[in-house]
Amino acid sequence: MTAFIDPHLLRLHPADNVLTVIATLEAGDRLRVGEAEVIVPARLPLGHKVAARPIAAGEKIIKYGAPIGSATVAIAAGEHVHTHNLQSDYLPTFLREDQARYFTQHQA
Repeated sequence: MTAFIDPHLLRLHPADNVLTVIATLEAGDRLRVGEAEVIVPARLPLGHKVAARPIAAGEKIIKYGAPIGSATVAIAAGEHVHTHNLQSDYLPTFLREDQARYFTQHQA
């Protein structure tokens, strides 16, 4: 039996432990992810990720069936997964404010 996934979310690959938001969610919206019901704390735009199940700190984040990084803290089912709790294992993780500095340093 497959766990219930809210119609506002999409699992891109069976191995994924994150779900992709396919319709913008507003603060206060309710999501159902498996057995968990989650109230969305802040607006989640199209394309953002939420945890499909609890994810332990240090565990790989899987999207498209491939690891895209690691959890920096424990993440609850239905919680937003983004730069505040995910680090890339492949590229330097940086804040939006740091992007200009990163790209000027690494130009050929």
